[in-house]
Amino acid sequence: TTHPEIVRAVIEAVQEAGGKVLVGDSPGIGKSEQVVRKCGIMPVIEETGATFTPFTESVTVPGKGGVFQHLEIAREVLDADVIINLPKLKTHQMMGLTCGIKNMFGAVVGMRKIRLHLQAGTNKEFFALMLLELAEFLNPALTLVDGITAMEGDGPGSGDPVHVGALIASRSMQAVDTVACDLLRLSPHSVWTLRAALQSDREGCRMEDIELIGDPIDALRPGKFRPAKSTDVNFSLPNFLKKPLKKSLTARPEPDDAICVLCGECVRSCPPQAMKIENRKLQIDFDRCIRCFCCQELCPHGALETEQGLLLKISGYFGRT
Repeated sequence: TTHPEIVRAVIEAVQEAGGKVLVGDSPGIGKSEQVVRKCGIMPVIEETGATFTPFTESVTVPGKGGVFQHLEIAREVLDADVIINLPKLKTHQMMGLTCGIKNMFGAVVGMRKIRLHLQAGTNKEFFALMLLELAEFLNPALTLVDGITAMEGDGPGSGDPVHVGALIASRSMQAVDTVACDLLRLSPHSVWTLRAALQSDREGCRMEDIELIGDPIDALRPGKFRPAKSTDVNFSLPNFLKKPLKKSLTARPEPDDAICVLCGECVRSCPPQAMKIENRKLQIDFDRCIRCFCCQELCPHGALETEQGLLLKISGYFGRT
């Protein structure tokens, strides 16, 4: 998660400007206060005199003329005069990258996130557009990305820390995400929220349109960075081929029995209810699984890996995913 000292620096800057600071989030599992304390942010809130504000009350609001006519947002976020967005730079199995745009999903209260995943199903474009319209509706005044220690690999549930040493800040979430992709040598089209923004020609999605201030990107770029494994192919196939080849063309979560403690958190959090514990083993109904990887993201033990189908592996080898 975002380093507590970055949270401290932002709190103190806002306080110096005369603002009252409320710090909040809505985790997918667990109680907000326990999560904030476990990741080291609660002591910072207490030491600075800021106020911890868990997101508990969901409000349905009309959208701003996009595809989604209504959005569900925490009232605590809507009541704020100014929103500051503090994401961690992490890979994401479903969306490609968790950064400025995706981080605003934290403004959706708890288990309502699960319902939105279920509504989107396997349609990544639908889910990415919802995230984009949600983020634009909230329109944070500043997005500051903690990329000092980032995450690579199969994040956010099974990724690995990697030193990057960068902070990225902008009033534009799209610009932040675009610069992050360039920094990590990722195609913006591999990040579904940026792809949605590019397809609708939103501003801030092209490096040539962004003015950079600070250290040159080349000086910060890590030598190697492992993206999350692709979970499906991005080129089209006729429907009569897709269905029989589904297993080979997609990735799926795979339990590691040596690590799994059968706590049942994934079962409770699975949007399509495709998981169960039977005969002391975690079992997944892949006909129902929508490949959202919520189970992997929310597993407190890192017991779910990503298993790519054969054709998906081959496609990735040739650079087509």
